[in-house]
Amino acid sequence: IMSSELTLYTKGHCPFCRRAKLLLAEKGVSDWSEHDLEVVPDKRDEMISRSNGMRTVPQIFIDGHHIGGSDDLIALDQSGELDLLLNSRNVA
Repeated sequence: IMSSELTLYTKGHCPFCRRAKLLLAEKGVSDWSEHDLEVVPDKRDEMISRSNGMRTVPQIFIDGHHIGGSDDLIALDQSGELDLLLNSRNVA
């Protein structure tokens, strides 16, 4: 997955952010675009706008599609849909 196709909005001390990144790493994803809102607070408004008003982190986007937060990512994984999303990006 190219970094432009997978975007995470995070905060450094967020356990849910760490859990989401760990799951992606377990899936073999090593390259994503990460915006730590503590480092780049001006990205917060962008995150809220892109996620239809969500204010919690992480907010995860795959190929521009809003996935949601850590629990949403885990639910996608458990349903098998996460693999489909990730694999469809690798085929191109």
